[in-house]
Amino acid sequence: MNPNDTPLFYTGRTEAFDQTFDAWTDRPLLRSMEEGGVDWPSSCRNGNCRTCIGQLVSGTVRYDIEWPGLSQEEKAEGYVLPCVAHPCSDVVLKEGY
Repeated sequence: MNPNDTPLFYTGRTEAFDQTFDAWTDRPLLRSMEEGGVDWPSSCRNGNCRTCIGQLVSGTVRYDIEWPGLSQEEKAEGYVLPCVAHPCSDVVLKEGY
């Protein structure tokens, strides 16, 4: 796949309320969720406060920052910070721990 094959957005879904949203590749998931009408907890928007933490039920994300405020164990268990996580595929998120 070359860069021109990368879609502009993927499909995002929240598990608890089965809300769907366009998960744009050029912005963090939290912003895409808010633009799509999804009410997700947030505060700092820079990966530090962990208010927006969620678990990635399916899909993959990338971070533009080196250390997004998650432990290695949390990353291994699929936890993400939507305020700084960008989608790399369709995603399904579960809120909190």
